Amino acid sequence: MVRAGWIMTALVVLFLAGASAAPKFLRADVAVDSMQTLGWSPRYLLMIGVMELLFAILYAIPRTGLIGAVLLTGLLGGAIASNLRADMPVYSHTLFGIYLGVFMWAALWLRDPSFREYLKL
Repeated sequence: MVRAGWIMTALVVLFLAGASAAPKFLRADVAVDSMQTLGWSPRYLLMIGVMELLFAILYAIPRTGLIGAVLLTGLLGGAIASNLRADMPVYSHTLFGIYLGVFMWAALWLRDPSFREYLKL
């Protein structure tokens, strides 16, 4: 159970670092175009990329995993709201933050016995 949680955690962190934050740091066309489609200025790319990476690191560290998950949940909520406002497809774009968030919290629950005990599930 714990091993599965750590594998899931690694997948979340690798996705956030590689597929989400890295294009923002590199100002890749896909990141710039996505920001403009959502109505955001590309000048926010670096700030959002730094937050994604920092929160993912906090999430990966056992002692700060819970605060990292809370901060990532806030970031995902902002992404959901932006996609909803831009009238993006619901199941593939808008709700992706919920899919990722559920996966992230499930990973934390699996990997952290004290978190399971706290929730008493």
